[in-house]
Amino acid sequence: MRFHYFQGKLSQGFVAIYSGRMIQFIGWGLLNLFLPIFLLLTFNYRIELVFLYYIVGHSGYVLLLPYGARILNKIGLRRSLIISIFFATAYYLCLFLVDYNLLLFIILAVIALIIFRILFWYPFHTDLAKFTDHYNRGKEIGLLWATQSFLTIVMPVIAGFLIGYYGFNLVFIIAIIIYLASIIPFMTLPQTKETFTWGYLETYKRFFSRANRKLVVANMANGAENAVAIIIWPIFIWQLLKGNFFTMGVLSSLIVLATVILQLAVGKYTDIFDKRKMIKWGSLFYATGWLIKIFILTSFQIFIVGAYHGFTAIFKDTPFDTLNYEILADHGHYVDEYTVIKEIAVQTGKVLILVFAIIVVFNLGLNWTFALAALASLFINFL
Repeated sequence: MRFHYFQGKLSQGFVAIYSGRMIQFIGWGLLNLFLPIFLLLTFNYRIELVFLYYIVGHSGYVLLLPYGARILNKIGLRRSLIISIFFATAYYLCLFLVDYNLLLFIILAVIALIIFRILFWYPFHTDLAKFTDHYNRGKEIGLLWATQSFLTIVMPVIAGFLIGYYGFNLVFIIAIIIYLASIIPFMTLPQTKETFTWGYLETYKRFFSRANRKLVVANMANGAENAVAIIIWPIFIWQLLKGNFFTMGVLSSLIVLATVILQLAVGKYTDIFDKRKMIKWGSLFYATGWLIKIFILTSFQIFIVGAYHGFTAIFKDTPFDTLNYEILADHGHYVDEYTVIKEIAVQTGKVLILVFAIIVVFNLGLNWTFALAALASLFINFL
């Protein structure tokens, strides 16, 4: 596939993995913004249980990923991506059934989610590092995020309307059907011959080694900040909007609409300019956005600050992700081993910040967790 935007031809692998991921974004987009709120309602407004749910899920992934990576040597990366889709749909199905037996289906949901993450994220990041090339990597990552952002304009409005009028069950059913459809492009992925060679203890020895400290710290920080954005921010604005799902969906879509056009341009210039300088300034301005969010009181302020935050996130995330994949790709046949280190770092960051968030929420309030996210944003400069 050839576009004037890119230098040369896009690889079949990138086209397949991009297409499959975009279909998943549609299903994921229906639930992503509202899932923490669904859990908050399920746990009878006990926010510490919501945080604990995510802590268990991320911790299980961290502990089992090195084992899982060895098992995937036998399954293969492409087959693993395809199998992961069934566990993702099982996860949504468990949440759909949670009213019938809360404890049972929450436990099953966490198990299905951990297995999905092991089967999906390690092969996904490994293949993406291999199927993007040096000259187009920033533009390809930019395209990936821009398409996700475009879908994020549409899906929250649709999801907010459906949840507001028909409840969560219908949205879960639609998301399951869409997620299953992502099997089709993943079946066209070329086979990759990567073998995870490290043992369990060696993986963690490498994780804590001085040589990988920058990679680990930066990705822990990125994971920590991401957890606040995905879990805590939606709950905060939902509470501020007094539980109006449709208004929340519309407002979130408008915020993304105000920033999405810039994404492709930033992806293009990521291949030209110094990525580390872009990360430095992007993370600084992005951190100020989190600090401003502490003092938000109205829906108009949500929009203004959200748009600013989305704008600065482009200059942080696109070069950061591009540089991450360059570092992984530069390790050659060890790309999968370093992908596992990166994944462990991201999940560890999420666990740590959610533990701190429980303390902050009960002593200062939900909005002060944004100060933790601001601090984490600055540490991505270690990369």
